[in-house]
Amino acid sequence: MAISLDKALGIHPAALQVGERRIETIASNLANADTPHYKARDIDFRAALQNAQGGDGTHLRATRAGHFGAAQGSGPDFEIAYRTPNQPSLDGNTVDSQLEQSAFAENAVRYQASLDFLDSRISGIRRALRGE
Repeated sequence: MAISLDKALGIHPAALQVGERRIETIASNLANADTPHYKARDIDFRAALQNAQGGDGTHLRATRAGHFGAAQGSGPDFEIAYRTPNQPSLDGNTVDSQLEQSAFAENAVRYQASLDFLDSRISGIRRALRGE
C-alpha cells in the first residue's frame, strides 16, 4: 500500500504558505502605518485555501505522459488585494493599526494550528513507519 503524503498532510502545507505570505503583508501594512498615501493590502485566507483545494471547480488532469502535473506549481494561488478602509486618514493612508494587529494575531493562531497539526501528523507517520 502506497503512502500519499499529499493526502496525509491535507491542506495544511498550503495553509502555511498562505499564512506566511499574509503575515508578511500585514507586517508591511503595520510598518507603513505612518507613510502618506500607503494603501493597506491583505489576502483573503478562505478564498486562497478554497482555491488550493480546487474549490473553484477547476481540476487539472494529465491525459498524456508529456503533460505537466498540477503539483509542479510553486504553491497555492492567491491574490493580494487592497483593503477597503473603514476611515481613511487625511494623508491618504488606509492602514488601521488596531485592525492590522487583530488580523496579525488571528493569522498567527491559524499558522500555529497548522504547524501543530503537521507536527502531530508527521510524528504519527514516523511511528507507523517504525512499527510502533
